[in-house]
Amino acid sequence: MNTQERILIVDDEPDLLRLLKRSLQEELGCQIETATSGQEALKLLNKQIFDVVLIDMKMPAMSGLELLELLLEENPWLTVVMMTAHGCIELAVEAIKTGAYDFITKPFDTEAIAFTLQKALERSRLLRENLRLQRDVRNCKPFQDIVGNSARMKRVYELIQMVASTDITVLITGESGTGKDLVARAIHALSDRYKYPFVAVNCPTVPENILESELFGYKKGAFTHATQNRIGLFQEAQRGTIFLDEIGDISASIQTKLLRVLQEKTIKPLGDTKTIHVDVRVIASTNRNLQESIKQGKFREDLYYRLNVVPIEVPPLRERKEDIPLLVNHFLKKHGAELSRPGKRVSPELMEIFFENDWEGNVRELENVVIRGILFSPEEEIRPEHIGLKPKKTTAGSFGIDLLPDLPYKAAKEDVLKRFHHAYIGRLLKESAGNVTQAARSCGLERQALQQIMRRYGISAEPFRNPEGKTKEN
Repeated sequence: MNTQERILIVDDEPDLLRLLKRSLQEELGCQIETATSGQEALKLLNKQIFDVVLIDMKMPAMSGLELLELLLEENPWLTVVMMTAHGCIELAVEAIKTGAYDFITKPFDTEAIAFTLQKALERSRLLRENLRLQRDVRNCKPFQDIVGNSARMKRVYELIQMVASTDITVLITGESGTGKDLVARAIHALSDRYKYPFVAVNCPTVPENILESELFGYKKGAFTHATQNRIGLFQEAQRGTIFLDEIGDISASIQTKLLRVLQEKTIKPLGDTKTIHVDVRVIASTNRNLQESIKQGKFREDLYYRLNVVPIEVPPLRERKEDIPLLVNHFLKKHGAELSRPGKRVSPELMEIFFENDWEGNVRELENVVIRGILFSPEEEIRPEHIGLKPKKTTAGSFGIDLLPDLPYKAAKEDVLKRFHHAYIGRLLKESAGNVTQAARSCGLERQALQQIMRRYGISAEPFRNPEGKTKEN
């Protein structure tokens, strides 16, 4: 069994959790985490991906059924098994109707619960394999520009794959510069509509009096200068996908017309008396809090719920800093080739500054900084002074302990360890020109041990290798 498989057990009885974890972890050979409440379970699920979730039906504050509904709303393909007492079979049946995979009744023995969870894990593997095959059919091209290996990004990949094969309307949320457009393009590329047009509309850049005619088209004579018929972008996207970027900025009148399109699948060009049927998938994005806009009367609530069938949140870069080395390496390769300056690499000092930065402009800002580094660095190694960056001054050493936010002990410790490993291993890889075997030998570690640390902290040897490729990876 894959040792990376994870099960989350949610129950308000700590003794039962300890018993289940001890017995099932050995029996199933997988990693088991526990939570004593629905709220704690939601926090864990937000940080990492679990293959199966085992939930007790009766818990205080948030019941198992309430937690099940929240989890399936976020991830309809999650495999959930419920635990219930003998006298609550009706609740278990209701849980199955809601979307639970299976249920077990208390009291139970280890063999019975292990068998049920084994079947649940097999279901999760089949779902993952199906999604992997769908992705491989397209040679992974949809994901080439979406870079990241963090738990938050893995959740984004899973959601993209899950919704792609459907015609469900998707609302992509996230700050500017996070790559919401790339997510929309990936959904289209993995869908059955990939052979047909993908039409992107940047709503804020089109004036309100023009946006309606752009979206729905117009008939000759509909207004001044309408000298001929013109089809709109919805018709151009026929059988394909239309991406409405930053939809939170559109006017109330356009919102009303969009609602009709989503409800009736028809449009009416300006100046026309007839409606036209359109077969188009709608994907929208926004960097605004639409629920707040609804409270302020700026966005229609009924349109919001039509758009927000499946939400996909793209996390800001500051919440997935472990992806920074992968992103930097991706941009070095991409823009190094485009600018005819291949072989560039980032110094450990600059990488540390990258980790210190809050990146208000997110991935787009990081990409622009890397481009400047490629252009302005006279040597192969890009250093802070080449792009006018300086490390933040600290009073607690070079790892910025005094700059840590108000984090719990474990989170703060992990942050400092991440900075240390990037700085320390970065120097080793720089000295060895990216040779992991040589780097491991110089610091007294086994090669496999060093590779394991590098994987954990998202460190790649590629940026440190010489452009001629002379370094051999043993």
